[in-house]
Amino acid sequence: MTSAPSRPSQRALAGMIAAPLVLALLVAAWVVPLPYVVYRPGLTVDVLGTIGEEPVVEVSGRPAYDDGGELRMTTVSVTRPDADVTLPELLGAWASGEDAVYPWDAVYERGTTNEANREQGAVQMASSQDVATAVALEEMGQTVPAVVRIAGVEEGLPADGVLEEGDLVLTVAGERVTDTAAAVERIRATPEGGSVELGIRRDGKERTVSLTPVRTEGTPRIGATVAQDYDFPVDVTINVDPDIGGPSAGLMFSLAIYDLLTPGSLTGGRPIAGTGELGPDGAVGPIGGIQQKIAGAARDGATLFLVPAANCADALGAAHSDDLRLVRVTTMHSAVEALDTWTEDPEAALPSCERDAS
Repeated sequence: MTSAPSRPSQRALAGMIAAPLVLALLVAAWVVPLPYVVYRPGLTVDVLGTIGEEPVVEVSGRPAYDDGGELRMTTVSVTRPDADVTLPELLGAWASGEDAVYPWDAVYERGTTNEANREQGAVQMASSQDVATAVALEEMGQTVPAVVRIAGVEEGLPADGVLEEGDLVLTVAGERVTDTAAAVERIRATPEGGSVELGIRRDGKERTVSLTPVRTEGTPRIGATVAQDYDFPVDVTINVDPDIGGPSAGLMFSLAIYDLLTPGSLTGGRPIAGTGELGPDGAVGPIGGIQQKIAGAARDGATLFLVPAANCADALGAAHSDDLRLVRVTTMHSAVEALDTWTEDPEAALPSCERDAS
């Protein structure tokens, strides 16, 4: 007589059912995108050097002086807004001594796309180059007049077909303007139904144009966007990969322009790296990703790193920070002074993040 097969216990049955579910959840957790952004050390670019056959910083209309050293702008490789970041990538970043992980919302605004982010970075990069040129020339003792430039023209509005992107706006309603606020204010002061004359310069030739603003929600508009710009006495072209964006290379661009246009060497023939957003007054502002930038600079052989003063605390905690001399800078002028001192005596005392922390 044979016995009936025994039934599995409730615990065993629950285990048999739960195991595939747990496995499925683990697989899902491993591959499902998570709302985080990873910062990694990016490439560095010697702005005194070349990309292919093309100088990174090119000046014309003035003699240029070779330096012999390196001024390296630093970058951060950041996960793009639309990229999928999975758990393995985050675990690798957390385990790394060089990478950093941030919540997506702490880095990007909702709705940001790859293309919008790239365009914003390109605009910031272009603006930083203009500011860098102005600050470098002013450091040399030159006056750089501020000007108002047409940044865009809206189709179907009065400026369409009359103004062009790139036009310099010299006067509005007979009054000279040197900043965007004044230009916009004078256009908006046009009486209803009246016209306003703009004195512009295009392709080196000056002319006067007359426009009749239209009212949008009660505000007179001509359909042109204006931007602050400068009337440079020297032509400066900066050639960098268009995928590199943002304002944080301003300090290094300015130092390179100054170095090329003045005799002597800011680097003493050595590799220097740094970062910092540059204001029109020459002030060096803080940037993001300082720890990744320091790691990238150390990787690429820099011996000294220019750190915005507000970033010093974070810089001290960067991987490989002990491999570089971290020099605290507050203005472009302070950076020039520090480099001149260091070139004469590499052991000289310099403003230091370490000294501030002690």
